[in-house]
Amino acid sequence: MDARSETTAVPLAVDLDGTLIKTDLLWEGLFLLLKKNPLFLFMVPVWLASGPARLKMEIAARVDLDADTLPYRDEIVARLHAEKAAGRTLLLATGTPRKFAEAIAAHLGVFDVVLATDDPGHNLTSERKRARLITMFGDGGFDYVGNSRHDLKVFDAARASIVVAPDRHAARWQAEHGCELVPGTRPTRTSVLRMLRAHQWLKNSLIAVPMVLAHEYLNPAMIVACILAFVSFSASASAIYIINDFTDLSADRRHATKRRRPFASGALSIPFGLGSIGVLLAVSIAAAAFLPPLFWLVLGAYLVVTTAYSFGLKRMLLVDVFTLAGLYTMRIIAGAMATGTDLSFWLLAFSLFFFLSLALVKRFVELDGTELSRGARLAGRGYRPEDIDVVAQAGVASAFASALVLALYIDSMSVKELYPHPWMIWPLAPIVLYLTLRIWVLARRGEMHDDPIVFIASDWRSQMVSAIGAVLLVAAAVVA
Repeated sequence: MDARSETTAVPLAVDLDGTLIKTDLLWEGLFLLLKKNPLFLFMVPVWLASGPARLKMEIAARVDLDADTLPYRDEIVARLHAEKAAGRTLLLATGTPRKFAEAIAAHLGVFDVVLATDDPGHNLTSERKRARLITMFGDGGFDYVGNSRHDLKVFDAARASIVVAPDRHAARWQAEHGCELVPGTRPTRTSVLRMLRAHQWLKNSLIAVPMVLAHEYLNPAMIVACILAFVSFSASASAIYIINDFTDLSADRRHATKRRRPFASGALSIPFGLGSIGVLLAVSIAAAAFLPPLFWLVLGAYLVVTTAYSFGLKRMLLVDVFTLAGLYTMRIIAGAMATGTDLSFWLLAFSLFFFLSLALVKRFVELDGTELSRGARLAGRGYRPEDIDVVAQAGVASAFASALVLALYIDSMSVKELYPHPWMIWPLAPIVLYLTLRIWVLARRGEMHDDPIVFIASDWRSQMVSAIGAVLLVAAAVVA
């Protein structure tokens, strides 16, 4: 039977990954699985050895998918609703496990038939999908919507094809056959910068703190070392941010603002992110190659801790905020290792309390913005709405503790040896207290950015008092 010449309406079969949705459920399921238990990583090669269908089915058996929040292609969904209203038979034809495909079909409510992978030994893609559709409708008895090289065989058997956001193989096929094209969006500079979270690189300026406090800010060798360490940490941090985004896809899509992140929204693909991680780690290693071995040790510890944070620590009550405070302090330690300057107990103690306060602000803002009922846990966190008062009290107490440590440091013999006029840096203690308490007041009012570091970098009052503190610090060291 060949229906290529028929003019009557024929069924429309639609691919899922990359076509109906902007993402790939194999990758999403894999990161959901690793978030559940990172040890499953050792089982992935075992499952994959039996074929991709086995891997997909094993993942689907262990994780659940939130079909409501996936990044659907709005233009395709709208078209399907129009075709359904016109009485056309619609099929979801995908290599995705049936568990996921049925959830998506139930959410959209437009498909009459769902064809999906049911057997661990038979992946319903390419020739298998083509054979199933031909068996049901005959050669040329259906139209098909797809996007990748796995769809080429199906395109050849369809009466008419629609190519959506094609990879290079599907793009070449579309150009040769002149069929309908629904173009996808290419990665933009904005989406790439958002992926890298370039604004977060500001945190890595902490690397220069030991050099500045040692009054070596005019030492060319130390300046170069700080720049290299900054580049290395920034590249590593961006790589971890990408991994963090992968593990938080479901939670981000339910968040008012985080749902617009590149991977959660589908603006960037997971394979693109994986390639970017490789490039970023290569840059980080290249920059670190010129720095002392102790810097490598700190960088390695940073990568281990941040990865552990992405896969589990961030869901643990209080452990998450102590980890964040420790990661900030680790940047200061890295700066000391890169430049060969001494580490001060006072500096590390101040850093822990100060950044613990800011980390608690992040959790306070999340709790304050939630509509969860008492007893329900914040998505991806270990906190409940009733914890908000304790979080706020701990955060304010940490702010005062940081100012107290700074005041004790200013009155220590170390300062008297370093600064000819130590009395000039006494205003630093109230400046720090002003910065942190103002952040907490604004957080209480609901006027705080979810990242206080970003807030400080964009708030003119915070910038002004920080500049005053920097001037006083330099003046105390150089004024005769």
